[in-house]
Amino acid sequence: MRPEFVDAVLGIAAMVPTGQVLTYGDVAELLGAGGPRQVGRVMSLYGSEVAWWRIIRADGTLPDGLAERALPHYEEERTPLSALRLSGHRVAMRRARWFPSDSDLARIEVLSRKLSEPAAGMEQ
Repeated sequence: MRPEFVDAVLGIAAMVPTGQVLTYGDVAELLGAGGPRQVGRVMSLYGSEVAWWRIIRADGTLPDGLAERALPHYEEERTPLSALRLSGHRVAMRRARWFPSDSDLARIEVLSRKLSEPAAGMEQ
């Protein structure tokens, strides 16, 4: 995995405001690179460097084992939640999804441009 992609994913994750979330697919779409699985892989390997609980699945949940760890963060940040039928919670996506402002999109564009540059040692 290119370090530039890792840096870009973590850069977007660091931008998500308190109490709001993005999906793995949202991050990939904003970057114009990778996909939900690639973003999820970055978050699983390097997500501890950022507020990892703000990057989640499209259905408002986190991978198994992370939901319990995320709940205190959601409660502290007042992230909108919905109760699941079989106990537990998920993020209420309609209320919690972050929509970047124009200035945020400009910062994201800088991150995504770095992805189109040749990787070190791959210059032509």
